Amino acid sequence: MAIKFANIKASPNVTRLMGSKEQVVSAQDSGSGDSIKMGNSIEPVKMAYTSYESTKPSFVSTEWPVIIMHGLLGSKANWNAMSKILHNKTNRKIFAVDARNHGDSPHTNEMTYTHLVEDLRALMSDLNIKQATFIGHSMGGRAAMLMALRYPELVEKLVIVDISPITVSSTLSTMPKYFEGMMSVKLDRNIPLSKARRMADEQLAKYVLDSGTRQFILTNLVEAEGGCYKWRINLDSIARNFNSLAAFPTVGTSCPVPTLFVAGSNSDYVRSEDHEEIRRMFPAAKFETIPGAGHWVHADKPNELLVIMKDFIQNVQTIEGNV
Repeated sequence: MAIKFANIKASPNVTRLMGSKEQVVSAQDSGSGDSIKMGNSIEPVKMAYTSYESTKPSFVSTEWPVIIMHGLLGSKANWNAMSKILHNKTNRKIFAVDARNHGDSPHTNEMTYTHLVEDLRALMSDLNIKQATFIGHSMGGRAAMLMALRYPELVEKLVIVDISPITVSSTLSTMPKYFEGMMSVKLDRNIPLSKARRMADEQLAKYVLDSGTRQFILTNLVEAEGGCYKWRINLDSIARNFNSLAAFPTVGTSCPVPTLFVAGSNSDYVRSEDHEEIRRMFPAAKFETIPGAGHWVHADKPNELLVIMKDFIQNVQTIEGNV
């Protein structure tokens, strides 16, 4: 019996990972409800997150924490290994978050960069974080940039991974096709996850040519009740709001926060001809390109990215940057 995918309503869970100990706490227990109002008409959601910190009783970090946000169709799990190592290398507390409509964070009808920024600001307020370094990939990078432009007092440093506030990569034009493919997938009931992923992969191949991209998309395939499978992301909302996410908002201000743009050499998301215009928005911007990496730099060249990020976070002056 064939069934069509439906969107899954993810419960907003908070995962705190401390050394080898993991504790899961519901978002309802970590604050006052699923959403709180913070100015204008935006209602931020309670973001799911994983935190990485020392379990040594005597250890108290004096540095600002690091908040990591994934890209479109991703989740905090994409940054699990990187977060652990980054914590060990910097001794900073690391928070890897799920954006709304992704991972374990709540699903909403609204999704713009303003919403993502207010979600991050609400998280910082709930956790009593006065300032943080932000690492953002793709969509998460644009959310981090807008955060810095609107609330520079909350941002210590920025690490923007393979995304620009200026240009739109031609690759983004394929995303609606990806959404169409995901919505068209049909699976049988009561089959193992491995078989479900194989079937979904075969059906997605007509819409998503690259095998690696399909495997990334399939990380969102989760088991549901009644022997069914569902997409973990809120696919309807993401597809409906995609035009708002494809372009960076017009802000009209600049931000002096130390900023590092890291691009993959095989990606066209950050173009060298745009560096000058980017610096008008981020005067302290520096640029690094990692050879052999595509858009998913953290998956293609994790070691190289880790070294660059660690050096920048620990000491801005160690990065000379490429112009």
